[in-house]
Amino acid sequence: MKIAASLSTIAAMMVALPAAAQEAPTGDTPPPAPTEAPVGGQRTQGQVYTPADFARYAPKNAYDMLNQVPGFSIRDNENLRGLGVATGNVLFNGERPSNKADDMYTQLSRIPAGNVERIEIVDGATLDIPGLSGQVANIVYRADSFSGQFSWKPEFRAHYTDPLFTRGDVSVRGRQGEIEYEAALNNDNSARSGAGGPTLIYDGLGNIIETRRDIWNTHYDTPKLSGRVTWDPAGDTVANFGGHYQRIYDRYDEDGVRVAPGQPDRFRTVRDKADSWNYELGGDVQFGVGPGKLKLIGLRRFSHEPYSSEVISTPDDGSPATGDRFAQVGDLGETIARGEYQWKMWGGDWQMSGEAAFNTLDNVASIGVLGADGSFVNQRFPGGTGGVSEDRYEGLLSFGRKISDTFSFQMVAGAEHSTIVQAGPNGVSRSFARPKGSLTLSWTPSADFDASLKIRRRVLQLSFYDFLGRAFLNDGNQNETNFDLRPQQDWSFEAEINKKFGAWGSTKIILVHRDVEDRVDIVPVAGGEAVGNIARAKASAIDWTATINLDPAGIKGMKIDTRLLLQTSSLRDPFTGEKRQWSGFTDTVAEFGVRHDIPGSDIAWGASANYGHYQPNYRSNQTDKTWEGPVFANIFVEHKNVMGLTVRAQLANAVNARSKRDRTVYTGVRGESPIAFVEKRNRLIGPIFAFSVRGKF
Repeated sequence: MKIAASLSTIAAMMVALPAAAQEAPTGDTPPPAPTEAPVGGQRTQGQVYTPADFARYAPKNAYDMLNQVPGFSIRDNENLRGLGVATGNVLFNGERPSNKADDMYTQLSRIPAGNVERIEIVDGATLDIPGLSGQVANIVYRADSFSGQFSWKPEFRAHYTDPLFTRGDVSVRGRQGEIEYEAALNNDNSARSGAGGPTLIYDGLGNIIETRRDIWNTHYDTPKLSGRVTWDPAGDTVANFGGHYQRIYDRYDEDGVRVAPGQPDRFRTVRDKADSWNYELGGDVQFGVGPGKLKLIGLRRFSHEPYSSEVISTPDDGSPATGDRFAQVGDLGETIARGEYQWKMWGGDWQMSGEAAFNTLDNVASIGVLGADGSFVNQRFPGGTGGVSEDRYEGLLSFGRKISDTFSFQMVAGAEHSTIVQAGPNGVSRSFARPKGSLTLSWTPSADFDASLKIRRRVLQLSFYDFLGRAFLNDGNQNETNFDLRPQQDWSFEAEINKKFGAWGSTKIILVHRDVEDRVDIVPVAGGEAVGNIARAKASAIDWTATINLDPAGIKGMKIDTRLLLQTSSLRDPFTGEKRQWSGFTDTVAEFGVRHDIPGSDIAWGASANYGHYQPNYRSNQTDKTWEGPVFANIFVEHKNVMGLTVRAQLANAVNARSKRDRTVYTGVRGESPIAFVEKRNRLIGPIFAFSVRGKF
């Protein structure tokens, strides 16, 4: 295969290419080893990593550095309501980010490695930021002059997809006096995916009644232009202002042939299109007031989201084609104003916060049937047309302090009040008052061991689209309108235990249990089924990770990363009354990775594999399990200094994971009705060849 030959050729060239002179080959430097040092302004000691600790990896940005901290896993902010308290585990110069659109990877990758002064790892409960627990990383950085970085990450697949040339990013950062600025253009989330192969349809007795062969592919690009300015004058005043504008181009195309006895062969096409745009503007300012400091935050987000889906079947005997079309245009808006006041009293850290959030959705939907002239005759889809708004107010008070040299705690208590309104002549208005808060306990008996326990009352975010009806033409399903939908709430119990083994690495165990109210799922409603609430549900998890450095064993430059996640869940099925796991729930994840930075060279190689097992999705008349696997594996080779650039070649899906589906559809309600048909899919994905070039300027 030409692509495989190209990969081998490039890898060989990378190995043979001489590197520019360096003080020490990166493969010979020791693994990251922190020093125990006080973390400025906090109540406890932490571990401090300096840029020299990451020399063996030749990092280009803060993400490259943090990703190599032994035993640390980046946790993004949870999908909770508004801004609320902190839920991620990464801080930037001691502060949590006050935006919602960027994930941690994006924010970390914009900070050049040369700007990072140190990375501090501390227990979140010991900080003066409410909501944090377990290990938290504080990225301490400063831009003293202009610098920039870029990456380009093309990808090629052997089957069914077009080459991907548009994945990449470029960013600049600098400082002028009291002003620090950054600007970025990012399209890292772009993708070209696809698969093809047979699908067999069986009747209830196991007889094949239809054979299908389909090929699908996607084109997905998300270019985002963003900027941020920080004003940091002398004194205790700091202000941040930023925003972004993003376009999303999302296409799904599927072509297939369906063959059934006694029927003409049918050529079937599916065309989904979801091109949208969005923006976010926000800022915060912090300054001293009285005995403490006040932080004011403002945020405005808006997204324009058109969507259409067309399914057309054309018989090969000359009969007229048939088809359906569903379309909608949604406008989503969110405005947030938040204030936080922090002060010290009674030997601890206090914070009082208030937040007001206003969310809106205006949606217009239509349904259409293919006419004799080949065009769609559209009409309004009442169930999917309407408006939803929510006004929400939250107040919280937090207090945290150190009880002894090894023990700390943090408490957060408060409540929210929200009013959800359905627009229109039959509008419905509902108001709710909900308690919120958390208790976090932290124990650090030694420098190489720590444990924390966190008990939380959470209120999760809702998708306003779930209030409205929607048609899923490809599978013949439909959601009805349900304005009785409520946000999911739970009592969450989380324990984290960290143990370090010196030069050998570290391990972490996270235990989670959630006691859930108003679990969001598909439930029966008048006229059919819709997204709604199940009164009670539970879920538990054990998440174990470990990093093993093999330098002490004499294998210089090699490390192993492992993870095992075991989860279970339960609820009472709203259609059958039987107990089952949550729809689409991931119950098992196993990951293994090895990386070897070869001593005496700038070459690194590695491999990884992951396995996942998932529960089906449930509707009133069907179970549907769609997944890819069972095992995804990849191998890579990397040169860390090709004329100052880091170049990597990677072969993904090396063990031929496939795209699969097992779907059972009943004539009526599951468990009470005969099987109408069983759909079994097994599609080829094929090998994926990826390259990346990263550098700075």
